[in-house]
Amino acid sequence: MNFALAVTSLWEREMKRFFRDRARVFGAIAPPVLFWFLIGSGLGPKVLQYYFSGTLVLIVLFTAVFATISIIDDRKEGFLQSVLVSPASRLAVVTGKVLGAATVGFVEGLFFLVFARAVGLPAGLADYLWAVLVLALCSLGLTGIGFCIAWSMESTQGFHAVMNLFLIPLWMLSGALFPAATAPIWLRWVMRINPVTYAVLGLQEALSPGRVGGAAFASLSACLIVLAGFSAAILAFSAWLAGTGNAA
Repeated sequence: MNFALAVTSLWEREMKRFFRDRARVFGAIAPPVLFWFLIGSGLGPKVLQYYFSGTLVLIVLFTAVFATISIIDDRKEGFLQSVLVSPASRLAVVTGKVLGAATVGFVEGLFFLVFARAVGLPAGLADYLWAVLVLALCSLGLTGIGFCIAWSMESTQGFHAVMNLFLIPLWMLSGALFPAATAPIWLRWVMRINPVTYAVLGLQEALSPGRVGGAAFASLSACLIVLAGFSAAILAFSAWLAGTGNAA
């Protein structure tokens, strides 16, 4: 009961906090969409289709950056310390914070996903359902990474610097900008061990199987397995990190 109450309360707080701040909502979704539209429009409809999945992941990434900043704000305001000394377990605190931020990213990704048919991707109802599942796992994994970084940071400036240095390269080397088939051999191996690659590839395979993703090195089911395993691992690591010390 205490676990469920703590998780639900923190999840609800994250949702209200994010969507009440319209600037954060706009700041999370506008830059990736603008990037996709300007680049794709200049290079043609096929490029718009190829970049669509990568843009979805970038929206989730931007949202994870904005949403997990709340951990630093909560520490400065004293809210996080109050939660940590409450009867709620560290796992409940981590789960509530991560699920709240991940839900925000997932919802924003859904807003963009509805335009898949408009850009010519031949996605049916079943394809959309698979894409939604990939998007949910991607949101959870990227938010977990953001949580781990934010937990040990003391300023939002440092957090942004680390996130841009770490997450943007992960996205760039995920197949969002170019397929693995056209990359040098050493870069292909980097892309294979990059968990974000399986989010982009999973969305490509779900929305346009065999057409947009190029020579895919993993099936949709393999992408789902990798994303599920990574999300579980990053959540477990976040709980361990929160339990190794306080957030003062």
